[in-house]
Amino acid sequence: MGHSIQNMLEREQQQLNTALTSYIKELTIPDRLKESVLYSIEAGGKRLRPLLMKLTCTGLGGDPEKVYPAAVALEMIHTYSLIHDDLPAMDDDTYRRGQLTNHKKYDEATAILAGDGLLTNSFHVITTSNLYTDQEKVNIVTKLSKASGLEGMVAGQYLDMEAENQTITISNLERIHHLKTGRLISFAVVIGGFLAGASLGTMEILKKYGDYLGIIFQIQDDILDIEGDQAIIGKRVGSDIDNEKNTYPSILGLDGAKRYKAKYVNEAVQCLQEVGLENTDLALISSYLSERNQ
Repeated sequence: MGHSIQNMLEREQQQLNTALTSYIKELTIPDRLKESVLYSIEAGGKRLRPLLMKLTCTGLGGDPEKVYPAAVALEMIHTYSLIHDDLPAMDDDTYRRGQLTNHKKYDEATAILAGDGLLTNSFHVITTSNLYTDQEKVNIVTKLSKASGLEGMVAGQYLDMEAENQTITISNLERIHHLKTGRLISFAVVIGGFLAGASLGTMEILKKYGDYLGIIFQIQDDILDIEGDQAIIGKRVGSDIDNEKNTYPSILGLDGAKRYKAKYVNEAVQCLQEVGLENTDLALISSYLSERNQ
């Protein structure tokens, strides 16, 4: 399984990287700002959110080419959030994916503006696409702005920072990650379904599946901060403990966190069974997210 997933990831990463970089390179912007944006775009990453969108769409019989503008926009927003999360005012990180964070490579002002630009232009990618009807554009932008904005990822990041150095419950931690990680993952699978012409009932189940995946992804992140290999992960192991961050292992213990993760993997698989996607490539992603080592 691991090998086929890895091949698929690499193939999809290359296609999406081409779409992303060609969009940025065509923009008329100051050279250093463009360089800063491309630095974070080209830093790699698994491109899991766009992949989830594409696999959901194809699994439900849709045209995979239709997902590209929405997938590029989604990855631009994800990249902006990483640039801003790394800033001194937030997580104050020096390295991401084994290389200097954007503000360390350039400077804080440039990093902030690079993030601002990626966020704003993400909506431009969707609204100027000739692959979507006007109604599809409105629907995609409405869902993306909610998932990434004040009721979604932004709220999750705020609550995450607010909870630092405080003792919180597992339900509070889950709420943070539903917002911070889960909303964009849910957006990916829901829009994949929407572009394949899925029913409202199917999209509701896909939304739940995305929520579960977001929690699985975060629990595994927390586990890797304890058990991971720094050379593979590309960032320092143990930083959550040093920063006294609330994590699933800190609240449930390491074994408890692993059991909690297994429960959500089962929930995710059940969602896929309900919409007939249990034997597709999308099903492999649940396992991959749960077992990844980086």
